[in-house]
Amino acid sequence: MKQGNLGRLEKVDIREVFATEAGDFTPWLAQEENLKLLGETIGVDLALDAQEKDVGQFRADILCKDATTDSWVLIENQIERTDHTHLGQLLTYAAGLQAVTVVWIAERFTEEHRATLDWLNERTDEQINCFGLEIELWRIGDSPPAPKFNIVSQPNDWSRAVKAAAGESNDITEHKQKQFQFWMMFKEFMEKNSRIRCQKAYPQHCMNHSIGRSGFHLASIVSLWNSVSKNKDPEVRVELVLTGEDAKSHFEAILARREEIEKAVDAPLTWHNPAGKNMCRVYIRRNADFLDEKLWSQQHEWLREKLELFHKVFAPIIQGLETIEYEDKPE
Repeated sequence: MKQGNLGRLEKVDIREVFATEAGDFTPWLAQEENLKLLGETIGVDLALDAQEKDVGQFRADILCKDATTDSWVLIENQIERTDHTHLGQLLTYAAGLQAVTVVWIAERFTEEHRATLDWLNERTDEQINCFGLEIELWRIGDSPPAPKFNIVSQPNDWSRAVKAAAGESNDITEHKQKQFQFWMMFKEFMEKNSRIRCQKAYPQHCMNHSIGRSGFHLASIVSLWNSVSKNKDPEVRVELVLTGEDAKSHFEAILARREEIEKAVDAPLTWHNPAGKNMCRVYIRRNADFLDEKLWSQQHEWLREKLELFHKVFAPIIQGLETIEYEDKPE
């Protein structure tokens, strides 16, 4: 392309597109493709639950589920500069809905309101996440306006992860440090080599990945405990995890297609359905010691390959599932 063919970006007044917040901006943001854009910006896979959700005598703009963790995400938006009214609403709704992640979107953030979100992120643990975003609209020539979300405030994942792992002490163990480094490098590897998205890295044995539906997620596991020999013999796993009140019925529906699934995966899988728990797993494993850093690149590649395979095989099945009756019985 010759340089003379390049267009020029032109900023569009947000009021030209969204005349009102409730009647125009909120319905637009609640559309699947726009929630996807927002989710990609903040690193959360958003699944719409409700618009104008009642919270006491008030109404929250948008309520979503984090499709990876199944936790609540509250979105409060305005098409103007941030104000104290919306800040108060955000905190009131978050408390009433028990939201884990709160997202405040505005045309422009004042320094005071940005600092307030920063303060909240600094003084809450990793279970609470506050995001502040400014929205812009841009076009090139006669093209339709395109949205752009700019993060002005977000959680500090590294400091929170360290504090969570250290607990009451001032230090994080060498084992936890190695877990955190493993997942940080894995996340970077996946961002360059795969379309599977990773959640935030923590100093723990697992990292979760969305599969597109609430109540289901994929998990990458590094474990010092061997699930076959039942002793201390390290392994890595990729799991499909089912949670919630429908986990048992969904597991039975998937299990009915076991032969088809294992043929597609080209390997036997472990099907784990513990009695009395609303959590089931289907997983594939291999012996591997994540404590040996020289082997990390091989382990990252194996995890990537199996995650993509699980997503390809299970995602269409999961999307077509309906709840069926299930009677709990011994494993």
